[in-house]
Amino acid sequence: MKPYTVLLALLLLTGCGAQPETENNLKPEEADTTAAPEMIGSIEQLKPELAELLDPESRLEVLGTGYAWSEGPLWVPEHQFLLFSDIPNNVVYKWKETEGISEYLKPSGYTGQRERGGEMGSNGLIIGRDGSLLLAQHGDRRIARMDAPLTDPAPRFVTLADSFQNKKINTPNDLVQHSNGSIYFTDPPYGFEQQGDDPAQELGFQGVYRLSPEGNLTLVTDELDRPNGVALSPDEKTLYVGNSSGTNPLWMAFDVDEDGHTSNGRIFLEPREVVDQPGGPDGMDVDAQGNIYSTGPGGVWVITPDANVLGIIKTGRATSNCTLGNDGKMLYITADDYLLRLPLK
Repeated sequence: MKPYTVLLALLLLTGCGAQPETENNLKPEEADTTAAPEMIGSIEQLKPELAELLDPESRLEVLGTGYAWSEGPLWVPEHQFLLFSDIPNNVVYKWKETEGISEYLKPSGYTGQRERGGEMGSNGLIIGRDGSLLLAQHGDRRIARMDAPLTDPAPRFVTLADSFQNKKINTPNDLVQHSNGSIYFTDPPYGFEQQGDDPAQELGFQGVYRLSPEGNLTLVTDELDRPNGVALSPDEKTLYVGNSSGTNPLWMAFDVDEDGHTSNGRIFLEPREVVDQPGGPDGMDVDAQGNIYSTGPGGVWVITPDANVLGIIKTGRATSNCTLGNDGKMLYITADDYLLRLPLK
């Protein structure tokens, strides 16, 4: 299939690899929730249709700051709160409208005893079909289920997947679950202390996997060097994967059948040129109409199901992930040391 192209210049940096420590020393839980909200960023409208989804004149509201590298935002509709990972600090935080931000789960991704640095915490988070919290854990190198209620979290985990063909997988990054129970996840080396050069890496590739409801792990593809964000279309017939590589940045699409098997991997959107903008194809979410909100160069790209780029929500910093919340009326964004939100129509 001929790649779609974007007539927009980009600069692609590595997705969710190790990021520099923030200079903001404010502890997240110490943020003043009574102060007027800080507003940042802007909207770059590329197509008129963007105005049907959001106000092009709007700006991003800062909900929290002071994180080493924020990731994996997850809206929990049952309890009306948002969870997100701070990967280097090995913690999941909770944000709620009436309460602000508080520590939710620590440790979140590394439960070992040896001191280590790097990206050791949880990354992607989802609510599983059984209502439990599922985590892509960098440090423990597994997809895991929190063995505790959502309202009473505890660092007790059950391993769902941690090896492929008798070899330890790399450092799972992001995940999504099909209605039939299949879990798709990406497995780049960002969680290793030396990333792609780490001697702990046992596999010779960076994979995208499907974990069947029966617990069988199969490979979707091993052809991406930095598979990252992952999402399903509303009809669950298409699996999207972002590749955050600096040398091969793109978004892929795969057909998904009723049983969850994938086929026909193809380039969905491929940038051709670059400019000085931080970030690359990373975390994403899809609305009820099939529009894709995916982090990319400059912020969050708004992309139609036929790969037209409607605009870019510009955060001014490397942007890791985003999720829809509040019945699709709000977009929550993790960007470097920030947690942000933007109203949608």
